[in-house]
Amino acid sequence: MGISGFGYLIKEGVKNVWNNRIMSIASICVLISCLVLTGSAVLLSMNVARVVESVGDSNETTVFLKDDVSNVEAAYIGRDLEKLSNIATVEFYSKEDAFKEYEDVLGEEIFANLQGDDNPLPDAYHISMVDLSEYEQTVSQIISIDGVDSVRNIGEIAERLTSINNLVTTVSLWVVLALTIISLFIISNTIRMTMYSRRFEISIMKSVGATNSFVRIPFVIEGMLMGLISAVLSTVLLYFLYNGIMEVITNIIPMTSIPIQNVIAIVAGAFVVSGMLIGALGGFISIRKYLKKEGNEILGW
Repeated sequence: MGISGFGYLIKEGVKNVWNNRIMSIASICVLISCLVLTGSAVLLSMNVARVVESVGDSNETTVFLKDDVSNVEAAYIGRDLEKLSNIATVEFYSKEDAFKEYEDVLGEEIFANLQGDDNPLPDAYHISMVDLSEYEQTVSQIISIDGVDSVRNIGEIAERLTSINNLVTTVSLWVVLALTIISLFIISNTIRMTMYSRRFEISIMKSVGATNSFVRIPFVIEGMLMGLISAVLSTVLLYFLYNGIMEVITNIIPMTSIPIQNVIAIVAGAFVVSGMLIGALGGFISIRKYLKKEGNEILGW
């Protein structure tokens, strides 16, 4: 096929959109709704994941050392903690520091008789983990280190944060899948109506020996064009809606949202690729049954 032939097919695809503009506009509006909802679900999932990650990074736990551990042994324990793959930060917290902190909070009178060797508080390490979902496994590794007495339990917090993140991710994936199917169904039906109005032309093309690709391409281009238009409009719409949506959410759940400027290029690219892919697939599916027929069969004669 030459350049002129391919240009003709593109022109036919554009004409299909214009000639069936009412249904095309309806399909584009539906696809815009689906893309905006899908983008919103993905961005919400990204924001929740960011909150979970930030909470996980700032949510320190404490590793308490045994009373008979010397300063040198405590330093070696710190090195062993740093070697664990799921440990992000390790900070030594001496018994003197702990004593001073409790003294400031509870008052000097309560601790007046506790000095020097009478300090009942243990040396400890403040640590944070890379992945809270591996909390229990990491605690088991910490406990196995010689000289470690216990670890402050934040397992319930870790489990809840991980569950929230997994729930939002799962729901977002199902939303994306459902909206993709809906978009595909709408575009397929729009293109099917185009084919019905051009069934006589398709019949003639098949009768004179037109290849399946030659017949199919204009309808695939029609779907891709609707997907491209929907992607551009969806990107613009989501750009202006995002800050308003996140403002409502942050009033309910205090959080720092991802700036839309940081992700809009990725969102636009994803919208263009997914919109054109859905459109092309819709056109391909819609015309498939017509390509199996010949001449008068297409017209039902």
